[in-house]
Amino acid sequence: MAHAQTIDTHAHYFPESYLKLIAQHGKRCGTTVTTDSSGVTFIQVGLALRTGPITSRFIDHGERLAAMDRQGVRMHALSLTQPMVYWADDDLGVKLCVAFNDAISAAHRAHPDRLIGFACLPFQNPTLALEELERASRLPGIKGIYMATAVRDRELSDRSFFPVYERIADLGLPIFLHPMMINNERLKQFYLINLCGNPFETAIAAAHLIFGGVMDAFPKLEVSLPHAGGVLPILRGRFDRGFAIRGECKTIPRAPSEYLKRFTYDTISYSEEILQDLIRLVGAERIMMGSDYCFDIAYEEPVKIVTQMKSLSAEQRTQILWSNAARLLKL
Repeated sequence: MAHAQTIDTHAHYFPESYLKLIAQHGKRCGTTVTTDSSGVTFIQVGLALRTGPITSRFIDHGERLAAMDRQGVRMHALSLTQPMVYWADDDLGVKLCVAFNDAISAAHRAHPDRLIGFACLPFQNPTLALEELERASRLPGIKGIYMATAVRDRELSDRSFFPVYERIADLGLPIFLHPMMINNERLKQFYLINLCGNPFETAIAAAHLIFGGVMDAFPKLEVSLPHAGGVLPILRGRFDRGFAIRGECKTIPRAPSEYLKRFTYDTISYSEEILQDLIRLVGAERIMMGSDYCFDIAYEEPVKIVTQMKSLSAEQRTQILWSNAARLLKL
């Protein structure tokens, strides 16, 4: 079947091997795979974090490829999602990363024109993260690194991550970020944990990368922000004001808003006007198509979201649908 040149850079995947490891060994770290009375599967981390329902669409390649065909998506970049691996101890964390990274490489080998992936690293132990980075970066199909917006109690500006960032940049692999849902009583109603929590998590992580000097320390490091950058774009004026008047913000050589073009972004804004604003702000060359497959909040027609935007030129549509990601991921 012929497929248009399109890639979904925000498409989640749970390999059976990853779920099996949690079921077998996660309990010692307070994490379980549970099935409720209706037969729906969840990953439960302590009392705070529940991921799911984990349906077969997350796991089964055949269902995924069929959905991609319906949407007109040629390729998925497979990525893990919460609860990631940072809740695990060192031994289990490494095993979970190895299982996930091997699974996405196997998926690529089975479907080389349709599936690639972003490796997961045990960032809770940067030494082990470096070791798995060296191994995983050599696997067929690994095209980037996946990282949460925080690692346990450490922000992304924590100096312990700098050696990992340096090696990731040396390898020419982009980092794709994803929020870990904020455990906050105020967000438990009305799905605010996602509607508000995740977009703010992305902005907080980006702020640490900017003010914490990561983007200056590693000028070749590519970092991609999910959900169209969350609330980061609209906060740029506030960040600049803080930089202008507050001593604790004077950690960088230029205004924070000037760093927005150091990031790339996906299309998941749920608003054509917001996406247009982002394109005007950073340029179409920094935007890549995403869907959030296959959560219920995901775009059902991620390609049409782009092709139906009348404000875009044909060149800009091609950039967003394929060529930006193809360049970044070295396809």
